[in-house]
Amino acid sequence: MASPRTARRAALVLAGAIGLALTPASAGAEEPTTSQEAAALVAARGHDLEVLTEQFNEAREGLAAQQAAAQAAAAAVSEAQSAADAAQEQLRGIARSAFTGDSMGSLQALMTSGSADEFVDRVGLLQAVAGHQDVLLDQAVAAGEAAARARTEADRAAREAQDRYDAVVAQQADLQAQIQDYQDDYARLSAEERRAALEAAAAAQAAQQAAATAQDAEDRVDGDRVDGDRADGDRADGDTERASRVEREEPAASAAGAGRATAAAAGSGAIQTAVDTAMAQRGKPYVWAASGPGSFDCSGLVQYAFGAAGISLPHSSRMQSAMGTPVSRAEARPGDLVAFYSPVSHIGVYLGNGQMVHAPTSGDVVKVASVDVMGATPKFNRIAG
Repeated sequence: MASPRTARRAALVLAGAIGLALTPASAGAEEPTTSQEAAALVAARGHDLEVLTEQFNEAREGLAAQQAAAQAAAAAVSEAQSAADAAQEQLRGIARSAFTGDSMGSLQALMTSGSADEFVDRVGLLQAVAGHQDVLLDQAVAAGEAAARARTEADRAAREAQDRYDAVVAQQADLQAQIQDYQDDYARLSAEERRAALEAAAAAQAAQQAAATAQDAEDRVDGDRVDGDRADGDRADGDTERASRVEREEPAASAAGAGRATAAAAGSGAIQTAVDTAMAQRGKPYVWAASGPGSFDCSGLVQYAFGAAGISLPHSSRMQSAMGTPVSRAEARPGDLVAFYSPVSHIGVYLGNGQMVHAPTSGDVVKVASVDVMGATPKFNRIAG
Protein backbone atom coordinates (compact mmCIF):
# COMPACT_ATOMS: atom_id res chain seq x y z
CA MET A 1 0.00 0.00 0.00
CA ALA A 2 1.36 3.42 -0.93
CA SER A 3 2.35 5.75 1.92
CA PRO A 4 0.41 9.01 2.43
CA ARG A 5 3.41 10.97 1.18
CA THR A 6 3.67 8.84 -1.97
CA ALA A 7 -0.03 9.30 -2.60
CA ARG A 8 0.27 13.03 -2.20
CA ARG A 9 3.21 13.16 -4.62
CA ALA A 10 1.06 11.30 -7.16
CA ALA A 11 -1.67 13.87 -6.65
CA LEU A 12 0.81 16.65 -7.40
CA VAL A 13 1.84 14.95 -10.64
CA LEU A 14 -1.79 14.52 -11.65
CA ALA A 15 -2.62 18.15 -10.88
CA GLY A 16 0.46 19.27 -12.80
CA ALA A 17 -0.86 17.46 -15.85
CA ILE A 18 -3.63 20.05 -16.26
CA GLY A 19 -1.04 22.77 -16.73
CA LEU A 20 -0.25 24.22 -13.30
CA ALA A 21 3.38 25.22 -12.81
CA LEU A 22 3.92 23.93 -9.28
CA THR A 23 7.52 23.77 -8.08
CA PRO A 24 8.32 20.04 -7.83
CA ALA A 25 9.23 18.45 -4.51
CA SER A 26 12.95 17.97 -3.86
CA ALA A 27 14.08 14.45 -4.69
CA GLY A 28 16.09 12.31 -2.29
CA ALA A 29 15.13 14.07 0.97
CA GLU A 30 11.53 13.00 1.52
CA GLU A 31 12.31 11.10 4.75
CA PRO A 32 14.54 13.33 6.90
CA THR A 33 16.96 11.65 9.29
CA THR A 34 18.02 14.77 11.22
CA SER A 35 16.20 17.82 12.52
CA GLN A 36 18.35 19.95 10.21
CA GLU A 37 17.09 18.04 7.16
CA ALA A 38 13.50 18.34 8.42
CA ALA A 39 13.89 22.10 8.92
CA ALA A 40 15.26 22.44 5.38
CA LEU A 41 12.26 20.53 4.00
CA VAL A 42 9.85 22.74 5.95
CA ALA A 43 11.52 25.81 4.42
CA ALA A 44 11.48 24.32 0.91
CA ARG A 45 7.83 23.36 1.10
CA GLY A 46 7.06 26.77 2.56
CA HIS A 47 8.50 28.38 -0.57
CA ASP A 48 6.56 25.92 -2.76
CA LEU A 49 3.41 26.92 -0.88
CA GLU A 50 4.09 30.61 -1.45
CA VAL A 51 4.53 30.02 -5.20
CA LEU A 52 1.29 28.05 -5.23
CA THR A 53 -0.47 30.71 -3.18
CA GLU A 54 0.32 33.29 -5.84
CA GLN A 55 -0.97 30.89 -8.51
CA PHE A 56 -4.15 30.61 -6.45
CA ASN A 57 -4.45 34.40 -6.18
CA GLU A 58 -4.11 34.75 -9.94
CA ALA A 59 -6.56 31.88 -10.57
CA ARG A 60 -9.04 33.58 -8.24
CA GLU A 61 -8.71 36.88 -10.12
CA GLY A 62 -9.24 35.03 -13.43
CA LEU A 63 -12.21 33.12 -12.08
CA ALA A 64 -13.93 36.32 -10.95
CA ALA A 65 -13.39 37.90 -14.38
CA GLN A 66 -14.71 34.84 -16.24
CA GLN A 67 -17.74 34.56 -13.97
CA ALA A 68 -18.53 38.23 -14.60
CA ALA A 69 -18.19 37.66 -18.37
CA ALA A 70 -20.50 34.65 -18.19
CA GLN A 71 -23.11 36.67 -16.30
CA ALA A 72 -22.88 39.47 -18.87
CA ALA A 73 -23.26 36.94 -21.70
CA ALA A 74 -26.32 35.45 -20.04
CA ALA A 75 -27.87 38.91 -19.76
CA ALA A 76 -27.14 39.55 -23.46
CA VAL A 77 -28.87 36.29 -24.42
CA SER A 78 -31.92 37.26 -22.39
CA GLU A 79 -32.02 40.71 -23.98
CA ALA A 80 -31.67 39.31 -27.52
CA GLN A 81 -34.39 36.74 -26.88
CA SER A 82 -36.72 39.48 -25.66
CA ALA A 83 -36.07 41.52 -28.83
CA ALA A 84 -36.71 38.48 -31.03
CA ASP A 85 -39.94 37.69 -29.19
CA ALA A 86 -41.15 41.29 -29.58
CA ALA A 87 -40.36 41.39 -33.31
CA GLN A 88 -42.04 38.04 -33.87
CA GLU A 89 -45.14 39.13 -32.00
CA GLN A 90 -45.37 42.32 -34.07
CA LEU A 91 -45.09 40.29 -37.26
CA ARG A 92 -47.83 37.94 -36.09
CA GLY A 93 -50.01 40.95 -35.32
CA ILE A 94 -49.67 42.29 -38.85
CA ALA A 95 -50.55 38.89 -40.30
CA ARG A 96 -53.60 38.54 -38.07
CA SER A 97 -54.79 42.04 -38.91
CA ALA A 98 -54.46 41.43 -42.63
CA PHE A 99 -56.36 38.12 -42.38
CA THR A 100 -59.23 39.35 -40.17
CA GLY A 101 -59.61 42.75 -41.77
CA ASP A 102 -58.71 44.62 -38.56
CA SER A 103 -56.44 46.71 -40.74
CA MET A 104 -56.09 47.21 -44.44
CA GLY A 105 -55.30 43.96 -46.28
CA SER A 106 -54.71 43.54 -50.03
CA LEU A 107 -58.41 42.86 -50.81
CA GLN A 108 -59.60 45.80 -48.74
CA ALA A 109 -56.99 47.98 -50.39
CA LEU A 110 -58.38 46.93 -53.78
CA MET A 111 -62.00 47.57 -52.81
CA THR A 112 -61.38 50.99 -51.31
CA SER A 113 -58.81 52.38 -53.69
CA GLY A 114 -60.04 55.05 -56.06
CA SER A 115 -57.48 54.17 -58.72
CA ALA A 116 -54.93 51.55 -59.70
CA ASP A 117 -52.10 53.81 -58.57
CA GLU A 118 -53.67 54.24 -55.13
CA PHE A 119 -54.12 50.47 -54.90
CA VAL A 120 -50.44 49.89 -55.78
CA ASP A 121 -49.34 52.46 -53.21
CA ARG A 122 -51.44 50.87 -50.47
CA VAL A 123 -50.26 47.34 -51.24
CA GLY A 124 -46.68 48.60 -51.36
CA LEU A 125 -47.10 50.14 -47.93
CA LEU A 126 -48.45 46.86 -46.53
CA GLN A 127 -45.54 44.95 -48.01
CA ALA A 128 -43.05 47.50 -46.69
CA VAL A 129 -44.45 47.21 -43.15
CA ALA A 130 -44.36 43.42 -43.28
CA GLY A 131 -40.88 43.43 -44.82
CA HIS A 132 -39.57 45.79 -42.15
CA GLN A 133 -40.86 43.47 -39.43
CA ASP A 134 -39.22 40.53 -41.19
CA VAL A 135 -35.88 42.40 -41.15
CA LEU A 136 -36.28 43.21 -37.45
CA LEU A 137 -37.09 39.60 -36.69
CA ASP A 138 -34.12 38.32 -38.70
CA GLN A 139 -31.81 40.77 -36.92
CA ALA A 140 -33.18 39.80 -33.53
CA VAL A 141 -32.81 36.09 -34.25
CA ALA A 142 -29.23 36.61 -35.50
CA ALA A 143 -28.40 38.64 -32.41
CA GLY A 144 -29.85 35.91 -30.21
CA GLU A 145 -27.79 33.25 -31.93
CA ALA A 146 -24.61 35.33 -31.57
CA ALA A 147 -25.39 35.97 -27.91
CA ALA A 148 -26.00 32.26 -27.34
CA ARG A 149 -22.61 31.41 -28.87
CA ALA A 150 -20.94 34.05 -26.70
CA ARG A 151 -22.63 32.63 -23.63
CA THR A 152 -21.48 29.12 -24.49
CA GLU A 153 -17.89 30.35 -24.81
CA ALA A 154 -18.11 32.40 -21.62
CA ASP A 155 -19.54 29.45 -19.70
CA ARG A 156 -16.73 27.22 -21.01
CA ALA A 157 -14.09 29.76 -19.95
CA ALA A 158 -15.71 30.08 -16.52
CA ARG A 159 -15.70 26.29 -16.07
CA GLU A 160 -12.02 26.11 -17.02
CA ALA A 161 -11.22 28.93 -14.59
CA GLN A 162 -13.12 27.07 -11.87
CA ASP A 163 -11.17 23.89 -12.65
CA ARG A 164 -7.86 25.76 -12.33
CA TYR A 165 -9.01 27.31 -9.06
CA ASP A 166 -10.11 23.96 -7.62
CA ALA A 167 -6.86 22.24 -8.68
CA VAL A 168 -4.71 24.88 -6.98
CA VAL A 169 -6.79 24.58 -3.80
CA ALA A 170 -6.23 20.81 -3.81
CA GLN A 171 -2.47 21.25 -4.30
CA GLN A 172 -2.38 23.78 -1.47
CA ALA A 173 -3.97 21.25 0.88
CA ASP A 174 -1.33 18.69 -0.11
CA LEU A 175 1.53 21.09 0.54
CA GLN A 176 0.07 22.10 3.89
CA ALA A 177 -0.04 18.42 4.83
CA GLN A 178 3.59 17.95 3.72
CA ILE A 179 4.67 20.94 5.78
CA GLN A 180 2.88 19.54 8.82
CA ASP A 181 4.58 16.17 8.27
CA TYR A 182 8.01 17.77 8.17
CA GLN A 183 7.26 19.96 11.18
CA ASP A 184 6.28 16.79 13.07
CA ASP A 185 9.51 15.15 11.86
CA TYR A 186 11.48 18.15 13.08
CA ALA A 187 9.89 18.02 16.53
CA ARG A 188 10.43 14.24 16.80
CA LEU A 189 14.02 14.30 15.54
CA SER A 190 14.90 17.29 17.70
CA ALA A 191 13.59 15.45 20.76
CA GLU A 192 15.55 12.32 19.81
CA GLU A 193 18.71 14.33 19.24
CA ARG A 194 18.30 16.15 22.56
CA ARG A 195 17.73 12.85 24.35
CA ALA A 196 20.78 11.30 22.67
CA ALA A 197 22.87 14.34 23.58
CA LEU A 198 21.76 14.13 27.22
CA GLU A 199 22.53 10.41 27.31
CA ALA A 200 25.96 11.00 25.80
CA ALA A 201 26.65 13.79 28.30
CA ALA A 202 25.56 11.57 31.19
CA ALA A 203 27.76 8.71 29.96
CA ALA A 204 30.70 11.06 29.58
CA GLN A 205 30.17 12.43 33.08
CA ALA A 206 29.94 8.90 34.53
CA ALA A 207 33.13 7.91 32.75
CA GLN A 208 34.85 11.02 34.03
CA GLN A 209 33.75 10.32 37.58
CA ALA A 210 34.90 6.67 37.33
CA ALA A 211 38.28 7.75 36.04
CA ALA A 212 38.60 10.34 38.78
CA THR A 213 37.70 7.78 41.45
CA ALA A 214 40.21 5.25 40.11
CA GLN A 215 42.90 7.87 39.94
CA ASP A 216 42.12 9.00 43.50
CA ALA A 217 42.34 5.41 44.79
CA GLU A 218 45.64 4.82 43.04
CA ASP A 219 47.34 7.97 44.13
CA ARG A 220 45.62 10.17 46.74
CA VAL A 221 48.66 12.39 46.69
CA ASP A 222 47.59 13.69 43.29
CA GLY A 223 44.09 14.67 44.59
CA ASP A 224 44.92 18.36 44.60
CA ARG A 225 45.98 18.15 40.98
CA VAL A 226 42.74 16.35 40.08
CA ASP A 227 40.72 18.96 41.96
CA GLY A 228 42.55 21.70 40.09
CA ASP A 229 41.77 20.03 36.77
CA ARG A 230 38.11 19.89 37.72
CA ALA A 231 38.14 23.57 38.65
CA ASP A 232 39.64 24.36 35.26
CA GLY A 233 36.91 22.27 33.66
CA ASP A 234 34.24 24.16 35.57
CA ARG A 235 35.69 27.48 34.43
CA ALA A 236 35.80 26.19 30.85
CA ASP A 237 32.18 25.08 31.13
CA GLY A 238 31.30 28.53 32.45
CA ASP A 239 33.12 30.20 29.57
CA THR A 240 31.32 27.93 27.12
CA GLU A 241 27.95 28.70 28.68
CA ARG A 242 28.64 32.46 28.59
CA ALA A 243 29.77 32.25 24.93
CA SER A 244 26.66 30.27 24.06
CA ARG A 245 24.48 32.84 25.83
CA VAL A 246 26.13 35.67 23.88
CA GLU A 247 25.58 33.77 20.61
CA ARG A 248 21.89 33.36 21.45
CA GLU A 249 21.43 36.96 22.55
CA GLU A 250 23.15 38.61 19.58
CA PRO A 251 20.66 37.33 16.94
CA ALA A 252 17.80 38.20 19.29
CA ALA A 253 19.10 41.75 19.62
CA SER A 254 19.50 41.96 15.85
CA ALA A 255 15.93 40.72 15.35
CA ALA A 256 14.65 43.26 17.86
CA GLY A 257 16.48 46.00 15.97
CA ALA A 258 14.85 44.88 12.72
CA GLY A 259 11.46 45.00 14.41
CA ARG A 260 12.05 48.64 15.32
CA ALA A 261 13.02 49.55 11.75
CA THR A 262 11.26 52.51 10.22
CA ALA A 263 10.99 53.59 6.61
CA ALA A 264 12.46 56.75 5.15
CA ALA A 265 10.05 59.34 3.78
CA ALA A 266 8.10 58.18 0.72
CA GLY A 267 7.56 60.24 -2.43
CA SER A 268 3.93 61.30 -1.91
CA GLY A 269 1.20 61.39 0.70
CA ALA A 270 -0.62 58.38 -0.78
CA ILE A 271 2.55 56.28 -1.02
CA GLN A 272 3.52 57.29 2.52
CA THR A 273 0.11 56.06 3.68
CA ALA A 274 0.76 52.73 1.95
CA VAL A 275 4.18 52.41 3.64
CA ASP A 276 2.78 53.34 7.06
CA THR A 277 -0.10 50.90 6.67
CA ALA A 278 2.23 48.04 5.69
CA MET A 279 4.50 48.79 8.66
CA ALA A 280 1.51 48.81 11.00
CA GLN A 281 0.81 45.15 10.11
CA ARG A 282 4.10 43.85 11.55
CA GLY A 283 3.67 40.81 13.72
CA LYS A 284 0.49 39.60 12.01
CA PRO A 285 0.68 36.01 10.74
CA TYR A 286 1.22 34.84 7.19
CA VAL A 287 -1.85 32.94 6.00
CA TRP A 288 -2.07 31.75 2.41
CA ALA A 289 -4.41 33.84 0.19
CA ALA A 290 -5.22 36.20 3.10
CA SER A 291 -5.62 39.94 2.48
CA GLY A 292 -6.10 41.28 6.01
CA PRO A 293 -6.76 42.79 8.31
CA GLY A 294 -5.82 39.99 10.72
CA SER A 295 -3.46 37.99 8.47
CA PHE A 296 -1.78 38.30 5.08
CA ASP A 297 0.09 36.60 2.32
CA CYS A 298 2.72 38.64 0.47
CA SER A 299 0.52 40.16 -2.25
CA GLY A 300 -2.39 40.46 0.18
CA LEU A 301 -0.26 42.74 2.39
CA VAL A 302 0.69 44.92 -0.61
CA GLN A 303 -2.92 45.09 -1.80
CA TYR A 304 -4.12 46.03 1.70
CA ALA A 305 -1.45 48.71 2.21
CA PHE A 306 -2.05 50.43 -1.13
CA GLY A 307 -5.81 50.04 -0.78
CA ALA A 308 -5.58 52.14 2.39
CA ALA A 309 -4.00 54.84 0.21
CA GLY A 310 -6.83 54.66 -2.36
CA ILE A 311 -4.74 52.72 -4.90
CA SER A 312 -6.37 49.54 -6.21
CA LEU A 313 -4.03 46.60 -6.88
CA PRO A 314 -4.94 42.98 -7.74
CA HIS A 315 -4.28 40.22 -5.19
CA SER A 316 -1.46 38.66 -7.20
CA SER A 317 2.29 39.28 -6.89
CA ARG A 318 2.87 38.70 -10.62
CA MET A 319 0.09 41.11 -11.59
CA GLN A 320 1.29 43.69 -9.08
CA SER A 321 4.86 43.46 -10.36
CA ALA A 322 3.64 44.23 -13.90
CA MET A 323 2.03 47.51 -12.82
CA GLY A 324 3.68 50.91 -12.54
CA THR A 325 7.16 51.76 -13.81
CA PRO A 326 10.28 49.58 -13.36
CA VAL A 327 13.18 51.32 -11.57
CA SER A 328 16.71 50.22 -10.76
CA ARG A 329 17.85 49.38 -7.26
CA ALA A 330 19.85 52.59 -7.16
CA GLU A 331 16.72 54.59 -8.07
CA ALA A 332 14.40 52.73 -5.69
CA ARG A 333 12.74 54.73 -2.94
CA PRO A 334 10.33 53.99 -0.07
CA GLY A 335 6.93 52.84 -1.29
CA ASP A 336 8.21 51.09 -4.42
CA LEU A 337 7.22 47.45 -4.87
CA VAL A 338 10.04 44.92 -4.64
CA ALA A 339 9.42 41.55 -6.34
CA PHE A 340 11.36 38.26 -6.45
CA TYR A 341 11.82 35.15 -8.62
CA SER A 342 10.86 34.44 -12.23
CA PRO A 343 7.99 34.16 -12.66
CA VAL A 344 7.33 36.50 -9.77
CA SER A 345 6.00 34.69 -6.69
CA HIS A 346 6.92 37.03 -3.82
CA ILE A 347 6.54 40.77 -3.29
CA GLY A 348 6.97 43.40 -0.57
CA VAL A 349 7.02 47.15 0.03
CA TYR A 350 10.44 48.83 -0.11
CA LEU A 351 11.46 50.98 2.87
CA GLY A 352 14.78 52.34 1.65
CA ASN A 353 18.31 51.47 2.81
CA GLY A 354 18.01 47.96 1.41
CA GLN A 355 15.06 47.09 3.67
CA MET A 356 11.50 46.00 2.93
CA VAL A 357 8.37 45.06 4.86
CA HIS A 358 6.78 41.81 3.69
CA ALA A 359 4.77 38.73 4.68
CA PRO A 360 7.51 36.07 4.30
CA THR A 361 6.02 32.57 4.29
CA SER A 362 3.84 30.04 6.10
CA GLY A 363 4.58 29.95 9.84
CA ASP A 364 6.09 33.44 9.83
CA VAL A 365 4.74 36.96 10.44
CA VAL A 366 4.81 40.32 8.65
CA LYS A 367 8.23 41.77 9.33
CA VAL A 368 11.01 44.05 8.14
CA ALA A 369 13.91 42.34 6.38
CA SER A 370 16.72 42.97 3.93
CA VAL A 371 15.75 42.75 0.25
CA ASP A 372 18.67 40.32 -0.08
CA VAL A 373 17.23 37.81 2.41
CA MET A 374 15.21 36.06 -0.33
CA GLY A 375 18.32 34.85 -2.14
CA ALA A 376 16.98 36.20 -5.44
CA THR A 377 17.62 39.42 -7.34
CA PRO A 378 15.03 42.03 -6.28
CA LYS A 379 13.10 43.86 -9.01
CA PHE A 380 11.69 47.29 -8.14
CA ASN A 381 8.54 48.87 -9.49
CA ARG A 382 7.11 52.33 -8.78
CA ILE A 383 3.36 52.81 -8.42
CA ALA A 384 2.04 56.31 -9.10
CA GLY A 385 0.20 57.78 -6.12
